[in-house]
Amino acid sequence: MLNGDSSPAVVIVDIGVGNHMSVQNALRLLQIEALISSDPSAIAKASHLILPGVGSFEEGMMGIHKRALEPLLREEVVKKKKPILGICLGMQLFASEGLEHGRHKGLHFIPGVVEKIDIGASGLRLPHIGWNDVRITGDHSIARGFDHVPAFYFVHSYHVHPEDLSIIAGECIYGQPFAAIIQSGNICGAQFHPEKSHSDGAQILKNFLAL
Repeated sequence: MLNGDSSPAVVIVDIGVGNHMSVQNALRLLQIEALISSDPSAIAKASHLILPGVGSFEEGMMGIHKRALEPLLREEVVKKKKPILGICLGMQLFASEGLEHGRHKGLHFIPGVVEKIDIGASGLRLPHIGWNDVRITGDHSIARGFDHVPAFYFVHSYHVHPEDLSIIAGECIYGQPFAAIIQSGNICGAQFHPEKSHSDGAQILKNFLAL
């Protein structure tokens, strides 16, 4: 932890499909020690939660259900308003449902659906892999502190389409515009990987830890 007890007690929630170590290492560069855990007591005691994820929507929800974490996450995030950051698949799991390989119920923290990116006639390929600019939209605390157009590292084929478009804090274009950053109160999401996005990604992590 940074500055003893004054720093956030961060727990990286382990649902079995995340790149947890990369996130933990990125936080260490910010002098924040984070615990990787699926232990309910650790999650309950944390000041901030991070939900990373790599893989399919169904796999992510299965990992949450296998560890019986959905009721606890709902209590901590929805009822107690604990700050949470979803990264890539983690952000997608916040939605009401995902359409990857069938229809699957999500956590419903963010009303909306996870759909495949429509690349149409653009000639682009899926998955979307690589660096892309993100246009900051609105005035959300998760996306503050940029005096330039930030660029982040993406690896995904699906995106969150929220019912409330005002929660979109940053927009990227790849075949179509999609929500790259979202914030609804204490609930934040990044479709990209801030832990792999150098100084711009570090700014997102700093903003989240300041919530």
